[in-house]
Amino acid sequence: MPHTPPSAAAASQPHDAPGLGARSVHQKPGPDTLLATHDLVIDIPGRPPGSPLELTVDPGQCWGILGPNGAGKSTLLQTLAGLRAARAGTIKVKGQRIATLPRAELARRLGLVFQTHHDGFPATVLETALIGRHPYLRPWDIETSEDYARARAALAEMDLSDLEGRMVDTLSGGERQRLAIATVLTQDPSLLLLDEPTSQLDLHHQVAVLNRVQSIVAQENRAAVLVLHDVNLAARYCDHLLLLFPDGQACWGPTATMLVPSALERLYNQRLSVGEVDGLPVFLPRNE
Repeated sequence: MPHTPPSAAAASQPHDAPGLGARSVHQKPGPDTLLATHDLVIDIPGRPPGSPLELTVDPGQCWGILGPNGAGKSTLLQTLAGLRAARAGTIKVKGQRIATLPRAELARRLGLVFQTHHDGFPATVLETALIGRHPYLRPWDIETSEDYARARAALAEMDLSDLEGRMVDTLSGGERQRLAIATVLTQDPSLLLLDEPTSQLDLHHQVAVLNRVQSIVAQENRAAVLVLHDVNLAARYCDHLLLLFPDGQACWGPTATMLVPSALERLYNQRLSVGEVDGLPVFLPRNE
């Protein structure tokens, strides 16, 4: 069933009217589809099922997930990665049910950056980045020179080359976040699942990280799904958006049809002012 972006103006305008966003139409997975869900309902205790998700993520796409605190954004990302059980529905990665894939094979197909990071044992920055190569190693194998080269290249992309010998527990929050992203780049999956990748980053590194993700998606025939809190970054970097509402309702589609002020105001329970910079919309909260 198609889903329409909830809107404060929905009562006075038809759901498919210009300015309210397009209907969320399920696109059938193709032979190159990286991730597909069917009737997916994430499991949040005590909350009604809400909208079953029919998502299709293809190579070259960058999806953003927007929603207020508690809407289920991180839960959804962990469910897509196979780390949490869904309440209902199925998830396929490159055409195979996620539950049937061995963990190492799944890790070669998708990589997840968590919202928070916990280090299980003392390690250097380089040793941590090398964890991304573990899905490609057999038991008792050691990393090759190529593995080290991949890890160092990823550290360089995240502006961490000078820190490769530092212990992880001495890093700042922003440096630790960039290391998590470097580790998943070392992993080299086809699909990136990034939970708030710009958290704790300064403006320069926010742009650098999202530029790199955009480059990977555009040039390397991969895809990314990003949980973001900044609507303006979503407008700049994502070509598709999923809006998650606190009651479990959802709508999704191309960014141009999802960034509708009335829908975003309902999403965040916040009045917005809209401007334009470099041909893109800019949303600012209104103090009223």
